[in-house]
Amino acid sequence: MKVNIEASWAEILKQEFDKEYFQTLTKFVKQEYSLNTCYPPGQQIFNAFNHCPIGDVKVVIIGQDPYHGVGQANGLCFSVNDGMAHPPSLVNIFKELESDLGKPYPKSGNLEPWADQGVLLLNATLTVRAHQAGSHQKKGWEVFTDNVIKKISAEKDGVVFLLWGGFAKQKQKLIDGEKHRILTSGHPSPLSANRGYWFGNKHFSMVNTCLEEQGKEKINW
Repeated sequence: MKVNIEASWAEILKQEFDKEYFQTLTKFVKQEYSLNTCYPPGQQIFNAFNHCPIGDVKVVIIGQDPYHGVGQANGLCFSVNDGMAHPPSLVNIFKELESDLGKPYPKSGNLEPWADQGVLLLNATLTVRAHQAGSHQKKGWEVFTDNVIKKISAEKDGVVFLLWGGFAKQKQKLIDGEKHRILTSGHPSPLSANRGYWFGNKHFSMVNTCLEEQGKEKINW
């Protein structure tokens, strides 16, 4: 089936789109968007892929679910649209960035500039019903995004995977640790961060060290 997604991903995932589970998932998502308010907007469901062709992928950050508040989600994990208040996890991401690299705290919570430099900001579930966290989980999105992670692992070399929190760490089994670098820490949510599992992980500087060692351009976080 035809899916409106960036050309390199359309090619590498074309067999995925023809699988029965994906067709069932598509029907579910279309029905949900027609009957309910859902996020992100339909044209941004595959935004993570559209901003980061597979040939450009250097870093993968795995999130769980899109934000479910009005105007927040833009198809990139942990990211919100320009002008939106920063959710607590994003606040802690930016605080760690500030402390790790000495960068000033950003005004905008829109992470598109990261995506455009080769950071795939991948939620495990790509859609959600408004104000109902987790409402589109276990409908097929996780099968799809797990297969995306496997494809990246198989097709690419030297990608840095950032697995933050217990949910993301479960994805480690999908990644070839011989070919890729896997960095893990607690989740940036206040519950985890305030117990000492997030701050001080220095993942942003570690990513750039890994990329430099491979002769790749650093991310301007």
